[in-house]
Amino acid sequence: MNGMHDMGGRHCHGAIEAEADEPLFHHDWESRVLALTLACGATGTWNLDESRHSRECLPPDYYLSAGYYGIWLAALEQMLLRKGLLSEEELAAGKAIDPAQTVKRVLQADDVVSTLLKGAPVDREAQAPSKFQVSDAVRVCNHQPASHTRLPGYIRNRVGRIVEVHGCHIYPDSHASSQQEDPRWLYSVEFQASELWGDADATGSVMVDCWEPYLEPTGD
Repeated sequence: MNGMHDMGGRHCHGAIEAEADEPLFHHDWESRVLALTLACGATGTWNLDESRHSRECLPPDYYLSAGYYGIWLAALEQMLLRKGLLSEEELAAGKAIDPAQTVKRVLQADDVVSTLLKGAPVDREAQAPSKFQVSDAVRVCNHQPASHTRLPGYIRNRVGRIVEVHGCHIYPDSHASSQQEDPRWLYSVEFQASELWGDADATGSVMVDCWEPYLEPTGD
């Protein structure tokens, strides 16, 4: 979807200012939000792309003002409400009222480190040959999806060149809305700065990973 989360390449938002010696967390509650998000995600009630889409659906003014973990917390609350693991009354009271719902899995404290180290690979076996190869010129489709996508707005309708083929991976656009993995080929595409910004004198390039449905051949 198009929203405030897709700020890459946009003007008028100012420079990104790096914080010297930035701590892992600025407030104690931030670490608790991270722990809650990981623990709830580990239940298998939703997938990573659903949780990303939940963050994207937050109101733009809140998204820009809440901070990183404020966004995570608000999105987590919405997911818990949507999936029936939390009621509006419990959220307002700040405590459990109803009996706990049954979930697929529970992340035990002793398993946290091993679970995080193991990760959750998203590469999958190919079901069809790749449509593109290294050095192919491609144009990014001008998709305007209503749901989740990993296609940045600033590369839409721009021409680039395939520089690496990564194999098949879970397709986030399908995964977020239907929970179907729908594996698709994934490519690294290089875009010249002059192509992206419309400045003939711009130098350098930008690399973006794009799933196959985002791309179409240019005929070159």
